[in-house]
Amino acid sequence: MEDVVESENLKAALAQVKRNKGAAGVDGMTVGELSAHLKEHWPAIRAQLLDGTYKPQPVRRVEIPKASGGLRPLGIPTVLDRLIQQAVMQVLQADWDRTFAETSFGFRPGRSAHRAVERAQAYIAAGHSIVVDIDLEKFFDRVNHDILMGLVAKRVADKRILKLIRAFLNAGVLEGGLVSPTEEGTPQGGPLSPLLSNLMLDVLDKELEKRGHRFVRYADDCNIYVPVSGRANGCWLASRGSSKSASSSRSTKRRARLPNRVFASSWASASPAGKNRGGASRRRHSPASRRRFGSSRDARVVDASCRSPKNCRPT
Repeated sequence: MEDVVESENLKAALAQVKRNKGAAGVDGMTVGELSAHLKEHWPAIRAQLLDGTYKPQPVRRVEIPKASGGLRPLGIPTVLDRLIQQAVMQVLQADWDRTFAETSFGFRPGRSAHRAVERAQAYIAAGHSIVVDIDLEKFFDRVNHDILMGLVAKRVADKRILKLIRAFLNAGVLEGGLVSPTEEGTPQGGPLSPLLSNLMLDVLDKELEKRGHRFVRYADDCNIYVPVSGRANGCWLASRGSSKSASSSRSTKRRARLPNRVFASSWASASPAGKNRGGASRRRHSPASRRRFGSSRDARVVDASCRSPKNCRPT
């Protein structure tokens, strides 16, 4: 925690919060008012952080249009909480980022969607032109807090930081004048949420690497690139004892389970009606979905929600 409240780290965090701008949280304080607030109240806030008694305020719920249609819920923390989250994120990211997968491109320093597309195009050019598109339905809304905090605790020994991260997760949501508890999910809108999500999904990345798959992940979007002569039907998604075929070919079926203990509670168990418990939506993928990771006319996209090889045809 001493690294979090260190002067240079806080200056960098404050500068980033100001660059990001953004709307006010539940207390109505704007980014422009933050510096004056800190001059008066920072000593007390710092003391609370160091003794583990700081209590974040609820996030303000807003909804923004999604490019694919519908609305995306965001949780807007107060500007003070955004500053503290940013300061925590900078310290943790400096330690964690080097351990994340090389083919994870979302919300990481020095990486971008453009680099994700370049990697995907390189896989396709090398002959891996069958694309298995994994859609983790509403991942950010369904992350299991206990499982996530277990992963954080493996990397963070300072109990004050663990308590603070748990407090951010459980801060609650203000919507329609009422504050509701948050029992799952990492609300999109705060600086800490992307890092925690990458930590959660790093388990998936490591499993895919262990199996030798070529893949690209950007946040909760993940594509696996399979050679035409490869055994695409060897990619199986399983949760709670239920397996779904992830692609198709003429070769013999074989199962390979993903780590149930991490994902079953976080997103598989909360799947709504009409969705696979593996988190993949039952749909064919739109041109926008194919463009996301650079699929070209030479690439074939297969649906990760197919139930059997004979039904899993490239789209």
